[in-house]
Amino acid sequence: MNLKSYLSIYATLWKNSVAREMSFKGNFILWIVVETLWFGLQLSFTLVVYGQTQSIGTWSKWQAVLLVGASSFIQQIYQAFFLTNCTGLSELVRTGKMDFLLALPVNTRFIVSTRQVDLGAFVNAAFAVCVMVYAAMKLNLHPTFAQFFGFVALCGVGIFIHYTLMFMLAAISFWTVRAQGIVWGYYNLFNIARLPDDAFAKTKAFRAVFTFALPILLVSNVPVRVLVNTLQSPVWWLLLLALGIIWAVISEWFWRFSLRRYTSAST
Repeated sequence: MNLKSYLSIYATLWKNSVAREMSFKGNFILWIVVETLWFGLQLSFTLVVYGQTQSIGTWSKWQAVLLVGASSFIQQIYQAFFLTNCTGLSELVRTGKMDFLLALPVNTRFIVSTRQVDLGAFVNAAFAVCVMVYAAMKLNLHPTFAQFFGFVALCGVGIFIHYTLMFMLAAISFWTVRAQGIVWGYYNLFNIARLPDDAFAKTKAFRAVFTFALPILLVSNVPVRVLVNTLQSPVWWLLLLALGIIWAVISEWFWRFSLRRYTSAST
């Protein structure tokens, strides 16, 4: 199948997602409210911390607020496109619905990863953008086109890294049948991304794990550092790009390996 065919399929999946969301408007609105309140609590926590100190390492108050906004934006965009699909993989395996998807004349990973779209997450992402804009105004930022483009591109890389890691964890369901606990466990680690990397300067083992093994700190800290021009070396954004490629290759290999484990519901 060519790119046009896949775009047509994806457009149809979007229409189905809109119809599904509008069928349960109350749930749609309630979820937005809950996520907004949680975002507000994250901001409140940051402001409370900076009520006791002027900076955390090299991070000032409004730089940290910008970081919270960026991490929430990355998390919400990831949630919009991929979270529901990753958490739903184990159910496809358990119920045997994977048989039907494997029989379709499309790439199975594509259809598994894009079946549903969480529209409410886009609303929450917009709130995060508003916070980032406000923080940027407080910082009197005037980023160049290269800085802004770098920020957006690195946010995209961060979203992709989250997807590859969580999809790989979800594929464990081919062995355990249910893997929601593992997937949601990783999702909860997203909260680390809103913290300044300098906060872990004295816990080198922790920082190393969440920089190299699970690059949660990188996916939000590096884009924000690019935007506020505090990244002293290109090594960090090159590392983020390299980890994106590495985890993409590992994730694809593990997905294919996992599929060979699937015995279908008919056997």
